[in-house]
Amino acid sequence: MTFDPAKARDFVYRKGTLLERALFAWLFEGGRLERLQQIILCYKNPDGGFGHGLEHDIKAPQSHPLALEYLLGMMKHAGVPAGSIFAGASDWLEARMDEQGNLRNPPETRQYPLEPWWREMGGQTMPDSIVGNLMRYSAATPSLINKTKAWALANYTPEKVKDNNWLFMAYHAFDYFFAIDDLPELQDLRRATVDNIVACALAAPENQYDSLFVFAPTPDSMIARALPPGLADRFLDALSNAQQAEGHWLDQHNLPQWYPMTTINVLLALKRYGRWR
Repeated sequence: MTFDPAKARDFVYRKGTLLERALFAWLFEGGRLERLQQIILCYKNPDGGFGHGLEHDIKAPQSHPLALEYLLGMMKHAGVPAGSIFAGASDWLEARMDEQGNLRNPPETRQYPLEPWWREMGGQTMPDSIVGNLMRYSAATPSLINKTKAWALANYTPEKVKDNNWLFMAYHAFDYFFAIDDLPELQDLRRATVDNIVACALAAPENQYDSLFVFAPTPDSMIARALPPGLADRFLDALSNAQQAEGHWLDQHNLPQWYPMTTINVLLALKRYGRWR
């Protein structure tokens, strides 16, 4: 083991948000699930959505789709039970859909600190990952599921899935096509998703290695079994040696606000693959 978990812990406790500290405690220190869930609910609004800077790049207090997407992905990856956290979220999300199923972002997001890459849209407009993960938590209504099916049929083909060249962005297809079970060409879309993740992993630069373990969280997971032999170990070896002097790992865009969560995700991958206990 060439990394120092204690330094990583200290970095998260120094630099992380209250949510990130609570998540670290629950994952690695026997922290209370109830406390983590209570902290998550502090980001929830009465309309059923989430905001308040939950996703670091949009600080508006108003509910917006990116906050819900980020929370769902984080909880799914970490294995956090939801309890009643997502009560009302499906109805809120459906109310944000336009006639084509795209998501509308509240204009108020542009009135608060906002990273420039979200300036034009104000946030996430694609419903696929959000709805797929709401389904995993049994929190998606039939109406929302059906509207998202129509959106997916209008926006995806196996060829389009395979056209993605950024490993991180494969989460859209992955989260949706492996949650839904009755879509035309579903097996072709799933096969294209797996092929795309493997192709992106083979081409990924070292600063994207941590993204692989969102799709291959454990050695016996579907994507891990689809990878060429030794690829996951090569990524883990590199991650083991990439800890920074302050104790953290860099995110792929070198954005300090994402260092604590990147550090948590790297430690979780190293733990799940038996690199430390």
